[in-house]
Amino acid sequence: MSLRFYDTATAQVRDFVPLKEGEVSLYYCGATVQGAPHVGHIRSAIAFDQLTRWLQFRGFRVTTVRNVTDIDDKILAKSADSMGAAASVDVVPDEPWWALAYRFEQEFAKAYDTLGVQRPTYEPRATGHIPEMHALIGRLIDAGHAYPALDDSGDVYFDVRSWNKYGSLTRQNIDDMQAAPDAGPRGKRDPRDFALWKGHKAGEPETAAWDSPWGKGRPGWHLECSAMVTKYLGPQFDIHGGGLDLRFPHHENEMAQSQAAGDGFANFWMHNGMVTFEGEKMSKSIGNTVSPAQMLAEASPRVVRYYLGQAHYRSVLDYRPTSLQEAAAAVERIDTFIEKAQGKLYGNGQRGLAVAPTLFMPEAFGEAMDDDLNVPQALAVLHETVRAGNTALAAGNEKGAREALEAVLAMTGVLGLDAVQQPARSGGPEHQALDSLIQDQLQQRLDARAAKDWARADAIRDALAAAGIAVEDTPEGARWSLVQG
Repeated sequence: MSLRFYDTATAQVRDFVPLKEGEVSLYYCGATVQGAPHVGHIRSAIAFDQLTRWLQFRGFRVTTVRNVTDIDDKILAKSADSMGAAASVDVVPDEPWWALAYRFEQEFAKAYDTLGVQRPTYEPRATGHIPEMHALIGRLIDAGHAYPALDDSGDVYFDVRSWNKYGSLTRQNIDDMQAAPDAGPRGKRDPRDFALWKGHKAGEPETAAWDSPWGKGRPGWHLECSAMVTKYLGPQFDIHGGGLDLRFPHHENEMAQSQAAGDGFANFWMHNGMVTFEGEKMSKSIGNTVSPAQMLAEASPRVVRYYLGQAHYRSVLDYRPTSLQEAAAAVERIDTFIEKAQGKLYGNGQRGLAVAPTLFMPEAFGEAMDDDLNVPQALAVLHETVRAGNTALAAGNEKGAREALEAVLAMTGVLGLDAVQQPARSGGPEHQALDSLIQDQLQQRLDARAAKDWARADAIRDALAAAGIAVEDTPEGARWSLVQG
């Protein structure tokens, strides 16, 4: 099966053929760093990380760009609110907008790293690309698709009625659209025209304004992505991604302004679904939100990544109080098999593939991932392989167990489950040191049992259990593993 992805622009699953053979150019929207990451941000990042890893596994050289919106109305408003405010979890008193943006940018980076999201090839900030934005605005004005505001505000707007394809991404009629909320209507030809450049306003920080041919100001939200993706991936590229909530107006406006300026822009549009709370949209106002930090306080990064990445990327992911427990049980089944198989085949402390995982990837797993990144079906193959591996272990079939182990490691690797930050597992120096200490305890327990000192043997086992170390007695001797949680 060839690679096939759902394209939002055409509303159909299409064969994926990159614009340049052997290479894929991917842009997906990053965060507006006005606050800590929410679960929707992280789900999106994991979805496009899975896509990137699968494209790389299929042999493509992938150039990935994820932007950082570090200048925005919300950032300025939050900074203004901090002036004279008391310190709190989310507020630093008298914090300049640029310091606030950088602080939250670091929180996003930490969350991405913790959950194994690969760093993009490039991660440009909006504030670092003002000249490129000016150039794009100039092209649009020259082409008759943009105009300076009709008042003295210093704004520049995109003329939506000048572009007859406006609304095509989301299949809407202009007359049915609401007014663009990013600037007041007083200087617009049409209320739906959106801001490309926002003139500096009284009371805003001087540091939040840049000189331009239309007066001091700052970029509109939609403009920055078009300017940056063109700089790093060119006027036409393979895939543009982001959350489903960004289709309109953000992505509709991106596509319109870029194509109106003469750029081909994205060949595929891919959007991930939202995260809900027991069937309802998450909302701070009704108190049904859960943050990545809360999830990581309840479960390991490996479990959180499994949960956030287990649904098909286009579907809704519904969070329930038992969601992380269910994900933990699934991860435990995988990891228990890995630990048992490695212990049986290689001895405690050994882990890893000696050769490329392409040799062990089950065909059914590959077919599922090729078919619009069908992770749920791919996970079904993973768990079936775990069951087959456990059956092989129970039967003493080392060849079958080894084949299953190699396949499981190949699949978990390509899903990024091995990339999360977590306590040391087998293979590293920390694990080897821990294994040495535990093996000494296991030998003392074995000696106590040989001397029929059952109280001493039980005390050693209880002490290990209290430290989060499970001991399993097997015909080949005692084996240990870290308790998952």
